[in-house]
Amino acid sequence: MSDIFVKLENYFSYPFVQNALIVGVLIAFCSSLLGVTLVLKRYSFIGDGLSHVAFGAIAIASVVNLAGDTLLVFGITIAAAILLLRTGQNVKINGDAMIAMVSVGALALGYLIMNVFSTSSNISGDVCSTLFGSTSILTLSSFDVWVCIIMSILVTLLFCLFYHKIFAVTFDENFAKATGIRVEAYNLFLAVTTAIVIVLAMNLVGSLLISALIIFPALSAMRIFKSFQSVTICSTVISVLGAVVGILLSILLSTPVGATIVVVNIGIFFIFCVIGRVLEGI
Repeated sequence: MSDIFVKLENYFSYPFVQNALIVGVLIAFCSSLLGVTLVLKRYSFIGDGLSHVAFGAIAIASVVNLAGDTLLVFGITIAAAILLLRTGQNVKINGDAMIAMVSVGALALGYLIMNVFSTSSNISGDVCSTLFGSTSILTLSSFDVWVCIIMSILVTLLFCLFYHKIFAVTFDENFAKATGIRVEAYNLFLAVTTAIVIVLAMNLVGSLLISALIIFPALSAMRIFKSFQSVTICSTVISVLGAVVGILLSILLSTPVGATIVVVNIGIFFIFCVIGRVLEGI
């Protein structure tokens, strides 16, 4: 046990590990804030669809030698979020069908572009790293960390500021409209902030695993708590705990960061399921 603490202490002396923990905690926190609302509104898979769009955006950016241009990826992903929201309101194309179309199409287009135009000699490695996460979380620059900090603060402030409006829109859009709340505007806000969080999370867990950060903490909290506020608070605690434990385990066991975080969240979910069953029986 002492060897483990010594090893962790040595790792924590490196700035890149500190940066990884900071970014991991912030992304997990923001994901959980949005996750409860997205799960309750049955928008869980919008995270999956937008993450594939972000993959396609990264592929385009790499081809035009702008692989590090996070702003370009932000722009494309946010535009896709707006498109999904607007088209999802069209009775001719159901929202889930549109998400599936955009998700598969962006994933295929991104992979095709990386194969046809990429100058990298390790295309398979690049694709695998983007889809499932890699050690890129351990090679974050100061600029990446500050972008994540600023965006996380912005998302948190907006969520807290519009908390009551988001609550109303989440549970009853018709009632919210009747009370004068601009439902379309708040749905757009949720889509855009989700796109921002997804782009930030690409370096942490990869595009294929991002939905886990959004879904599992919320579902775990719902096994025990019933009110929106308590579920949101518990979800943020679970998400941050899962991110920290996942990053630490990946360092100790030399496992992929993203997959380790997701597996930890799955374990927490099953623990909360058991606790929920026990509480129901009392």
